[in-house]
Amino acid sequence: MVNDYGIDIWSDDNFIIEDGLAKVNFDCKPSLISIVKDIRKQDFKGPLLLRFPHITKKQIHTLYDVFNASIKEYNYQGTFNAVFPLKVNQLPNFIHPLIHEGKKFNYGLEAGSKAELVIAMTYNNIGSPITVNGFKDKEMIHLGFIAKKMGHNITLIIEGLNELEMIVEVLKETKLECPNIGLRVRLHSGGSGLWAKSGGINSKFGLTSTEILEAYELMEECNIVDYLTMIHFHIGSAMNSIKPLKKALRESGHIYAELKNLGATKLKSINIGGGLAVEYNAYERTRFYSLSEFASDVIFTLKDIAKQKGVDEPNIFTESGRFISAASTVLITPVLELFSSEYELDQLKLKEKNPPLIQELFYLHRDMTKKTAYEYMHDSTDHMESLLTLFDLGYIDLQDRSNAEVLTHQIIKKAISFLEIDDYGELKKLNESIQEKYLLNFSLFQSLPDYWGIDQEFPVMPLTHLDKNPTRSASLWDITCDSDGEIPFDSKKPLYLHDINLNEEDYFLGFFNVGAYQDTLGMKHNLFSHPTEVNVVFKDGKVVLEKILESQKIIDILEDIDYDTDNMKNILRKNLDPEIYKDLKKYLNENSYLKTIWSYYE
Repeated sequence: MVNDYGIDIWSDDNFIIEDGLAKVNFDCKPSLISIVKDIRKQDFKGPLLLRFPHITKKQIHTLYDVFNASIKEYNYQGTFNAVFPLKVNQLPNFIHPLIHEGKKFNYGLEAGSKAELVIAMTYNNIGSPITVNGFKDKEMIHLGFIAKKMGHNITLIIEGLNELEMIVEVLKETKLECPNIGLRVRLHSGGSGLWAKSGGINSKFGLTSTEILEAYELMEECNIVDYLTMIHFHIGSAMNSIKPLKKALRESGHIYAELKNLGATKLKSINIGGGLAVEYNAYERTRFYSLSEFASDVIFTLKDIAKQKGVDEPNIFTESGRFISAASTVLITPVLELFSSEYELDQLKLKEKNPPLIQELFYLHRDMTKKTAYEYMHDSTDHMESLLTLFDLGYIDLQDRSNAEVLTHQIIKKAISFLEIDDYGELKKLNESIQEKYLLNFSLFQSLPDYWGIDQEFPVMPLTHLDKNPTRSASLWDITCDSDGEIPFDSKKPLYLHDINLNEEDYFLGFFNVGAYQDTLGMKHNLFSHPTEVNVVFKDGKVVLEKILESQKIIDILEDIDYDTDNMKNILRKNLDPEIYKDLKKYLNENSYLKTIWSYYE
């Protein structure tokens, strides 16, 4: 069985394997390698970020369709609403298509900073909701008032009593109409999964029961109770289980009903935050619920509480970010080099008289058959261990050691080809012996910061050769000079890649589900900037490459970190003759990524 890299687990049918190629499962179903080749023909080298707006559109439609179906099934009297949290991906190449596709659903934006709020004020569709979370100062609250004046349907979610006091101050000082007010409640219920700590009683945000009552009393005193329209909670991102959500819904539902019964007649919405998980694991499913189950539990639970308490069924808001954005972006990186290439047979330099164990390795390689492959493979690894001991004791020299490494490597490769291993069980046992180091033309810190920072997994798959068994246990190295810039081989979740001759063909890897957080969390470690990014759209059955944003030039990166680049160029110009400076200037206007050593497609 050929390795499918877990595509049935994480892809959600957005990508498929066909004819040995990774393909986009949409419209004319182009292969990813064909898209890469088209971009590289335009002289864009290095890693690429491919964005697929049609996947964003699909996720928005799915979210609304599933929730509205549950509303109809349960005859629920509230409405479903959603906003996209800008912290998940603020980049214009992603946000502009999202806003366009969301217009028909009244899909809005969530902001957590002044800069994000300005984006929402500028581009959000008038009438679509804007929610503002996070800690706020008076200036940020004033921005909310200005957004309301522009005609936006904006709700300021209060994280502390001082924010409510600042709303009262701005209301008095500006005479502008007050935005809607929401209260973020700190629930006892926590979430599940890697980000569960963002919910629960010890979470960073939200009001306790006592503070909720104090906030309500303050609103009554200041005559602004009618602006209280929403309560908000968030029990954690990427929940792997739905059980904690049910508990949180009951807790928040009762808080909503109690406030309604106190006299908050305009309170009409519960914002359940984010939490919808994305499958990042290519080896087993980690989300143990469906979107339909998620929606049904939300609708049923809130309907039940409203009935118990005798209050109107609340409108429902969600702020799911990963679910909307993660699948829409793929990172593509070329393999520059395989670091076992020094173990090829042409590197073998046998002596006239060789140590007995090396002579034995030579015979094992020469005489191996399919019948003896398994036995000879194990014999070679045993011999290699013995030869390393002899080297440490000074009984063999460096050339003997080199010959031993070449022969052992070649024996294992030959055995694998004979055995035609399908289930990879034996490869797992031998992963250290046959491990291949793949040097990739990208920066892990720039493009996959969550892998480096919190061990977040991402599905990875070659774009080609998917009709062939991969037999190399792969560790992936980036081009930074940092030892942390590596995705090591893990025998519990093994990545196998193909044995490729890079002198004859290119080999590209795709990292999938990277559309959430990675773009803006990426850092300029070693002064590598973002990869060249492209929006891939489909028109009249053809692929169209839009909004190509080239990776930053070296000189622009230096300016970004506050170097006086004019001064730098003057110093360099003074110390070089004109012809050499001309070459240097050319390099300053290229990006930091490496030129492919040899490219079959160029």
